[in-house]
Amino acid sequence: MDQHARRHGARAAGSHGTVETEHGATADTGARPPERTSRLAALAERVPPTVSLPIIAALAFGCFTIFRTHAAGIKGGQAVLYGLAAAVVTGVLGVLVVHYGQNMVTETRALSYGALFGCSVGWNYSLGGESILKSVGFGLGLGAVMFVTCLYLFRTHRVREPHGEHRERHGEHRERRLPVPTH
Repeated sequence: MDQHARRHGARAAGSHGTVETEHGATADTGARPPERTSRLAALAERVPPTVSLPIIAALAFGCFTIFRTHAAGIKGGQAVLYGLAAAVVTGVLGVLVVHYGQNMVTETRALSYGALFGCSVGWNYSLGGESILKSVGFGLGLGAVMFVTCLYLFRTHRVREPHGEHRERHGEHRERRLPVPTH
């Protein structure tokens, strides 16, 4: 097949594999028949990730709460009610943190993610029958880990931050403050 024709997307007209424009070889326009999408895929296109990801995380946390309370001895409907309540509360708080977190300073945003995660995990840890002091310590520890992780992620992915970079680039402050030598 001719390299030039292959590069520009022409298709062969005959069975011998060469491209002959006088026999009707045409360029591939890229138009494909529309694919059928499922209802779930159509819903995923309409719901932004700032809403869907906190809800998915809340549902996972609710399932973990059901598991934790069931392992602690609470059976049946009561464990499901704990899980449902945990999913609703963390889902609403998660959506609020994501929504309002876009307007926060990086440290405050990381602190809000860490506080939500630490409080949620500490409360869930207490459902297993652990002492209050141990649950608070566990929640504070994991909240601190989440704070450091979020702070690292937010600082290294500055392109996504709505308020831009916090520090000037290394060479820019020198160029503005020092006069150009004239000798």
